[in-house]
Amino acid sequence: MSWGTELWDQFDNLEKHTQWGIDILEKYIKFVKERTEIELSYAKQLRNLSKKYQPKKNSKEEEEYRYTACKAFLATLNEMNDYAGQHEVISENMTSQIIAELVRYVQELKQERKSHFHDGRKAQQHIETCWKQLESCKRRFERDCKEADRAQQYFEKMDADINVTKADVEKARQQAQTRHQMAEESKTDYSSILQKFNHEQHEYYHTHIPNIFQKIQEMEERRIVRIGESVKTYAELDRQVIPIIGKCLDGIVKAAESIDPKNDSQLVVEAYKSGFEPPGDIEFEDYTQPMKRTVSDNSLSNSRGEGKSELKFGGKSKGKLWPFIKKNKLMSLLTSPHQPPPPPPASASPSAVPNGPQSPKQQKEPLSHRFNEFMTSKPKIHCFRSLKRGLSLKLGATPEDFSNLPPEQRRKKLQQKVDELNKEIQKEMDQRDAITKMKDVYLKNPQMGDPTSLDHKLAEVSQNIEKLRLETQKFEAWLAEVEGRLPARSDQARRQSGMYEAQNAPSVNNCAQDRESPDGSYTEEQSQESEVKVLATDFDDEFDDEEPLPAIGTCKALYTFEGQNEGTISVVEGETLYVIEEDKGDGWTRIRRNEDEEGYVPTSYVEVYLDKNAKGAKTYI
Repeated sequence: MSWGTELWDQFDNLEKHTQWGIDILEKYIKFVKERTEIELSYAKQLRNLSKKYQPKKNSKEEEEYRYTACKAFLATLNEMNDYAGQHEVISENMTSQIIAELVRYVQELKQERKSHFHDGRKAQQHIETCWKQLESCKRRFERDCKEADRAQQYFEKMDADINVTKADVEKARQQAQTRHQMAEESKTDYSSILQKFNHEQHEYYHTHIPNIFQKIQEMEERRIVRIGESVKTYAELDRQVIPIIGKCLDGIVKAAESIDPKNDSQLVVEAYKSGFEPPGDIEFEDYTQPMKRTVSDNSLSNSRGEGKSELKFGGKSKGKLWPFIKKNKLMSLLTSPHQPPPPPPASASPSAVPNGPQSPKQQKEPLSHRFNEFMTSKPKIHCFRSLKRGLSLKLGATPEDFSNLPPEQRRKKLQQKVDELNKEIQKEMDQRDAITKMKDVYLKNPQMGDPTSLDHKLAEVSQNIEKLRLETQKFEAWLAEVEGRLPARSDQARRQSGMYEAQNAPSVNNCAQDRESPDGSYTEEQSQESEVKVLATDFDDEFDDEEPLPAIGTCKALYTFEGQNEGTISVVEGETLYVIEEDKGDGWTRIRRNEDEEGYVPTSYVEVYLDKNAKGAKTYI
């Protein structure tokens, strides 16, 4: 089957068909190009999705990814990132191996098609010229034959007429002969051109056109084959990334199988374990007997007799109710209330509005009375240094030794700090070694640099190393102290440690303790009444040495506020008081009525006038 023999007369239709084939190829190129754009867009969206849910550096989210479930989720995000990369590979390969190749092939195909059809039109024009020449010769031969017949008839007529002279007859005969000769020449030319045209026509229909159409057919078949190869390449490029995509999915499955609920539960224990022992049983208190109230060894305080014997051997109480006890009155008085302040009343009688969370009403007493009540009612004494530390924690300051944390969490923080300092020391030591080597090079090759120029840097690095080592020793001492006090130790080791602390305590006022409380303060329990009074006296003296906070301005009460919660103070509408501590962002302002009465009131209940010259006062514009 050949287009040259079967379609010898379909030149125009073949021209339209080949143009349609090129249009189909360009349409396929456009399809692949849009597919690559979709792949790039999909890959970009997958990467953005993976990036969106990645944990932020140096944030709380990073700590959450210690759990196996979170690790599996993070592995899924990373695998999805690789998955997106494979779609980018598909787009890149399709662009380079399909689109670029087909675009170049289309240009070549257009040039080849143009050349073939140009040759076909040229052959058509040549045969048409031969045909016109043949027609012209044919018409001339016909005309010459007709003129020769007319001349012959005229000669015969003149020859039959007796009235015509012999000269006229001779002239007519010569003219007839001339016309016959011209007709013969036209016949010869016509015959020659006819043979030439037949030859050209045979060549055109049996040689030129079949050859041209055959080339066009081959061109079209190559185009079809090229489309098939492109479609196959299109599928192969997808198939090439399937193993890698399968590995990504296998990684996600592997991450899911690595989830260990027991391990996550253990991490929760490590993250939130306080290190405290659970409280013991509370003994029955018989109020029917005229005897003093006593509690067991595992309650909040020791009995008098047992406290004396335990103090003798340096022992401490085994159980404390730290997770359940209420904050002491002194702490609640010196720090702002935990609950948010009530909103200002909107009615005409502000005093009728409740003041936030309800608490039992109690008569407000001077601060010194509260101290005396606190010192005489509870044998557990907090030293003022611990009190100040707890107060500073309330105000947001984190102590350097992490004493605000439970023992187990404090140990982890200290260990982490020691590891960080060791890394910094190693970094400084590496830097020192590098400077030393450079100095040796300068000593051997003075033209490279002055060795004395490195002495200052070397001394600075050595000084940094010494500072870091001192800092490490300090944290290691705290760490050793915490590790020695964790409940994991045996009772014998704990008793020996308690005896050592009791023998080496410089005075009772040090308020050393064996256990840490949740707010970071240290307590030592005494059961003898005389020792409590001595501690109370020393505590009052130490507290009296502290200067009271200076007033930084005044305030006027806009509404009546009944301070029903511990740490608050009641005010009457229109009353003027002193401001000793402004709002720290929690909605409470600390005020003072006189030397003995001070506390917190909602900031929205008072109008504050700060003294610009007062220490610590801020300027409001």
